[in-house]
Amino acid sequence: MRSGHNQRGMSLIELVTVTGIAGALAMGALGTARFRGPALTVAGQEIQGSLEEAFAQARASGRPVEVSASTTKDIGHLPVSLPRSLHWGLPAGIPLPPHMDPTVRAAATGEAHVAITVTPRHTATATVWFLNDGEDALCLRVNDRGRTSLLRWHASRHRWTRS
Repeated sequence: MRSGHNQRGMSLIELVTVTGIAGALAMGALGTARFRGPALTVAGQEIQGSLEEAFAQARASGRPVEVSASTTKDIGHLPVSLPRSLHWGLPAGIPLPPHMDPTVRAAATGEAHVAITVTPRHTATATVWFLNDGEDALCLRVNDRGRTSLLRWHASRHRWTRS
């Protein structure tokens, strides 16, 4: 005897069970995955935003404005808030970005340029900042017209990419 009712698809209970199992497996995989670099991403956005604000303030006031990692915020100075896990400079094991001339050691370590002064004419005193988290690195470049670009070193891929 054949039933007139053909069963197609899954019942709601089966669907919820399968979704729950898939969710549990996904959460387990996410827990074991190692995410790198969110601090560098945040720092890159913070630095770019601070530089844009500094250029606007310099144009408005007619005076240079300094951007640095200090906590002092006064007229002519904008602090950049960096996560504690980040360090200035380019570690020895990371190559320079493509098309970049070798820098002097002080500039490469960040000792020479922990502050960037921008002018009302939309120029800057430092052209490169390096930040790193021990494995990945961020290279902020400021060109002669005050435009910024970010490059990111990915240790897992052994290459620089645009951020």
